[in-house]
Amino acid sequence: MATNPPHRPKQLRWDDLGTPAAHPGAHQGAPPAAADGQRVTVAGYPVLFPGQARTARFLLTQEPGCCLGCAPRAPTGSITVEARSAVALRAGPLRLSGVWRLHPGTDSVYRLTDATPLDPPGWAGVTRRTALAAGPLMCLAAAVTPRQARAAVDLGTTVDLHSHAGGIANVDRMRSGEAFAPVAEPMRAGGMAAVCLAVVSDGPTHKVLSDGRLHPFRAPDPGELYTYSQLAFGRLHEMVQAQGLTLITKAADLRAARAGTASAIIAAEGGDFLEGQTDRVDEAYRKWSLRHLQLTHYRVNELGDIQTELPLHGGLTETGAAVIRRCNRLGIVVDVAHGTYDLVARAVTVTTKPLVLSHTSLTSRHTAFTRLVLPEHARLVAQTGGVVGVWPPASIFPTLDSMAAGMARMVDAVGIDHVGLGSDMRGLLGPSVLPNYDRLPALAAALLAAGFSEPDVAKLLGGNYLRVFEACMV
Repeated sequence: MATNPPHRPKQLRWDDLGTPAAHPGAHQGAPPAAADGQRVTVAGYPVLFPGQARTARFLLTQEPGCCLGCAPRAPTGSITVEARSAVALRAGPLRLSGVWRLHPGTDSVYRLTDATPLDPPGWAGVTRRTALAAGPLMCLAAAVTPRQARAAVDLGTTVDLHSHAGGIANVDRMRSGEAFAPVAEPMRAGGMAAVCLAVVSDGPTHKVLSDGRLHPFRAPDPGELYTYSQLAFGRLHEMVQAQGLTLITKAADLRAARAGTASAIIAAEGGDFLEGQTDRVDEAYRKWSLRHLQLTHYRVNELGDIQTELPLHGGLTETGAAVIRRCNRLGIVVDVAHGTYDLVARAVTVTTKPLVLSHTSLTSRHTAFTRLVLPEHARLVAQTGGVVGVWPPASIFPTLDSMAAGMARMVDAVGIDHVGLGSDMRGLLGPSVLPNYDRLPALAAALLAAGFSEPDVAKLLGGNYLRVFEACMV
């Protein structure tokens, strides 16, 4: 970090937290930081409480949340502000000058003492939607009645862009013939009209390793993933039939789907079963009614690079481009979830139909191997007329209110016509704030409380995907 001119406060960034720049000894052998005890400037979002207008002590976080329950749980994820005098709080970002203090071993490692705001009163610096997402309105979901929430669900065609409901991602269940968990019943209870049910093409070759993340742990045998996919697609069709789900194969089918119908779109997470053979796209379309194909998953395959491993191809491969063209011709939605920014950037130049990024959420800073995306990554998908699905891991969104705030931030980044819901149900490594479809009205209530209208909620919960699906069908 460059030496600061005399009397000029050091500017600390959120990227500095947990590093020697802000935290001496953050890395063994690192030199002490000069920030401790110095006056610095920081910018972030205050955690707000309903009815709280002024306070001299509050938490500052990198991104807006709805309440204290949405504050980062890691001690290095927030800053405790102790102001010189009471600060007028508002929804939106706040810049402060203060003395940086370290308190290792406490619930809040970082403190900004003797703090004063740098922005004039009433400064906004934030869009209307983000202000709604960050403000105390998010804590008022109870003000939305169940009838209002259900009316928003019933207004259009609700669609989950990515799901393993029933347990179809479980390799052992696929091979053993073990019964699936209920899917249709909770869909009807919550008003979820249609679900993109995805088999996991690379399931036999990845697992959680010592770093707590999913990785490929071995290379597949020749023909192994194709053979496994035939079993997985077959079992998925058995579940669809056994639970009385309506199979969607064309645009009219999805247009007709409404709350209570419980319909399924056959999807695949990872084009690994293709094993580089593009003609297998046609086979899956005809034999298994495949209508939604995610190109990559947890192994760098023949189609392109992934977010969670080092890149090998520089993005989308020629085979991946050929698969996109084949999907465009047949009428299969192309999903770029798990793909790198470079993969998505090239996919945009290849596709003639809207793309989908089915399950992720927004971040404001790049982190290696993250599944979250920067705004410019999401905008690539929106540029095609496509949809970005926001997912509900409790580690990112502890409550449905905070998930609604996350969807609002995605709307700010890409527009109301390009955001959807991708639950990754039964596919998350940890807890979900949307563990089953009977919770869909509660998410609708949170979105309404965040300031979205009923027609906007209908777009977010499926209407946008319906438009994309119609555009992709031939």
